[in-house]
Amino acid sequence: FDLMAQHYPNPAEHEDVVKHAIKLHRGKGAVITQRKQWVLESCRKLSGLLRQKNVVLNKLKNAIRAVEKDAGLSDEEKLFQVHTFEIFQKELNESENSVFQAIHGLQRALQGDYKDVVNMKESSRQRLEALREAAIKEEMEYVELLAAEKHQVEALKNMQHQNKSLSMLDEILEDVRKAADRLEEEIEEHAFDDNKSVRGVNFEAVLRVEEDEANSKRNASKREVEDDLGLSMLIDSQNNQYILTKPRDSTIPRADHHFIKDIVTIGMLSLPCGWLCTTIGLPTMFGYIICGVLLGPSGLNSIKSIVQVETLGEFGVFFTLFLVGLEFSPERLRKVWKISLQGPCYMTVLMIAFGLLWGHLLQIRPTQSVFISTCLSLSSTPLVSRFLAGSVRGDKEGDIDYSSVLLGMLVMQDVQLGLFIAVMPTLIQAGVSTYSSVLKEILRILILIGQILFSLAAVFLVCLVIKTYLIGPYYRKLHGESKGNKEILILGITAFIFLMLTITELLDVSMELGCFLAGALISSQGHMVTEEIMSCIEPIRDFLAIIFFASIGLHVFPTFVIYELTVLLFLTLSVVIMKFVLAVLVLSLILPKTSQYIKWIVSAGLAQVSEFSFVLGSRARRAGIISREVYLLILSVTTLSLLLAPALWRAAIMKCVPRPERRSST
Repeated sequence: FDLMAQHYPNPAEHEDVVKHAIKLHRGKGAVITQRKQWVLESCRKLSGLLRQKNVVLNKLKNAIRAVEKDAGLSDEEKLFQVHTFEIFQKELNESENSVFQAIHGLQRALQGDYKDVVNMKESSRQRLEALREAAIKEEMEYVELLAAEKHQVEALKNMQHQNKSLSMLDEILEDVRKAADRLEEEIEEHAFDDNKSVRGVNFEAVLRVEEDEANSKRNASKREVEDDLGLSMLIDSQNNQYILTKPRDSTIPRADHHFIKDIVTIGMLSLPCGWLCTTIGLPTMFGYIICGVLLGPSGLNSIKSIVQVETLGEFGVFFTLFLVGLEFSPERLRKVWKISLQGPCYMTVLMIAFGLLWGHLLQIRPTQSVFISTCLSLSSTPLVSRFLAGSVRGDKEGDIDYSSVLLGMLVMQDVQLGLFIAVMPTLIQAGVSTYSSVLKEILRILILIGQILFSLAAVFLVCLVIKTYLIGPYYRKLHGESKGNKEILILGITAFIFLMLTITELLDVSMELGCFLAGALISSQGHMVTEEIMSCIEPIRDFLAIIFFASIGLHVFPTFVIYELTVLLFLTLSVVIMKFVLAVLVLSLILPKTSQYIKWIVSAGLAQVSEFSFVLGSRARRAGIISREVYLLILSVTTLSLLLAPALWRAAIMKCVPRPERRSST
């Protein structure tokens, strides 16, 4: 300021210069003038663009009317030109909307509090929704441009056809082309347009991933093919991977090569793993589980279609339970039905009681304690079925066969599984409910139990009708048609399994129970029928069981087990011992005195955790009933209990079964 006073001795000039310097120092003055000038020029440009856009829209409307009135144009040419004009109209309108949406977003951001994370999150969500909608609109516009290009090609072809005479072959091909176009229009479902406005449907950003190939030329050509066939993999922002389930063009056959490679790899690796377990004296099913571990996320991570492999593996459970029912005649079922009904119910109640007690001591939420206890109370039906497969079991006079009791209790647990899946939404609501609403949820659970009992009664009536009037004539017809052709017999039995499965599912009972009842109904036709059907179905069961046990291995994480080995061994031994002791206690109360000796074998068969805990645990984790840590603990305890099951089973067999029967059972 002293320097400026020397150059500007006049006080008025001095004050003006000082104010100007301060303005420049604060970024005002000329900058503000330039900013105002830029705003005015931008507003003039925007206003001019909007006026120009309205003029162009009017011209497009007039052009559309002129094209529609032009008698010299064919229908294809009119359609192409009108479609092109409409796309251009939409492009202009969308561009205008984008400008005003951006202005509105800037205004909303300026009005928000930059310190409020919730407000910024909401603004980000709204911008993300706007971007998703813009992407969808752009995608639809691109599809319309492709359609317009197709119309243009058709118009050019029509012009060429009018200018030259067609041969007979060209006329035939032209008729075929038109018929093919009509076919595509008839079978196309427009699933995207039909579902985008449905409630609960969200727009998501996904990545489309192509397979990497060493040869770039091959990769490029393959990408072009997959663009047409839609065989690429999609990945959303939550790292979920998706594959094609139904293509737009159903006239071209397609195959999921990822799924094919997965099944081939599992089949090849299962052989050495099964051989290894046989060599060291373990059941082959553990070799198949090891195969899944090696190929799954914790191993080589080479399985791409995990959901598809698990789905195919479920058919292994269906056929396994069918063969179990085939060996489980209605006469044996009538003998043990009271024990089969009472035993699992008592065990589940006791497990829940112990779970609530430990949960109270460890300060675990009651809903979480109930879920974990119920989940651990279930035992593996496929595993025990493999233990009993091929054994020759006959009842002593006045005694009850241990296999009948064991299988009956396992089937009842499968029924409980269906009930528990139905009750899970109530558990979710009970975790956040008040005292008054908890009473309502308890009433709702009682109503669900009543519905399950009604469904079981309905299933019993259906089975009675089928056994009395249908199963005999149905099998005789199959047997007569299948002489010299086993395909009809296999197809007929498979269809009957799926029919019973569907009936039990419609009645809100587990599908596994339907498969078991299908086998029990067919076994009522006699021993010869059972042997014939078993010889046909067993190879199918064996292959699908390999896929099932390999799918279990996909969810086994050895690194986690190694890190927490001490804790997991303690928890697993505690669960196995508790289930064994509770089963012995319950069976001691409900078994006849002459059959008390079988309680040790039956308890050994029940002293492990069902593989369905994987399914229940995943649902509970998604619903927020249990945490990630509890979910991993359930998976690990289930796996270790399944690994311990053969040793406990062999010990029980050695103790309680006579030597001739022991050889076949082990």
